[in-house]
Amino acid sequence: MDIQPTALDDVLILKPQVFGDHRGFFLESFNQKLFAETTNSSWSFVQDNHSRSTQYILRGLHYQTQQTQGKLVRVVAGEIFDVAVDLRRSSPTFGQWVGEILSAENNHQLWIPPGFAHGFLVLSPVADVLYKVTDYYAPHYESSLRWDDPSVAITWPLPPGVQPILSQKDSQGFAFPDAPNFP
Repeated sequence: MDIQPTALDDVLILKPQVFGDHRGFFLESFNQKLFAETTNSSWSFVQDNHSRSTQYILRGLHYQTQQTQGKLVRVVAGEIFDVAVDLRRSSPTFGQWVGEILSAENNHQLWIPPGFAHGFLVLSPVADVLYKVTDYYAPHYESSLRWDDPSVAITWPLPPGVQPILSQKDSQGFAFPDAPNFP
């Protein structure tokens, strides 16, 4: 597994080794011991999630204010633009974001620790996204940051004139200055 840092402290790109031949391919998508060693953490995962979305659906930017979740995100069909926004007030990158293309073709994964908002935009006609989380879903602690907040200024790869498709909840996310954040 090749681990690469991003512009945000603690957010990492994981690139598994892929073994392919005329039959197809094999990759180890997760190994707890290797994950702990390479991320220098003791996180363990309690839940796996799977979402399927169509092109230009934007999910997020989600986080939980308690029972905070770290997420290990990967795509098994299609392609997404995956985003993390640092909501840790004590961080030197507070309020900054990073985005990565994750696809079934590149097999990259993004590790987003607790303290970040997370969202993604589907770039392909359909995308299946799998992600492991470090704590259980707690809807009463769920929050959402506006996808288009000007103070965060995420550069979403949308064609000119195309608006993302949002859930009602996501269209009513907090503006960054009003969003609950972390110490």
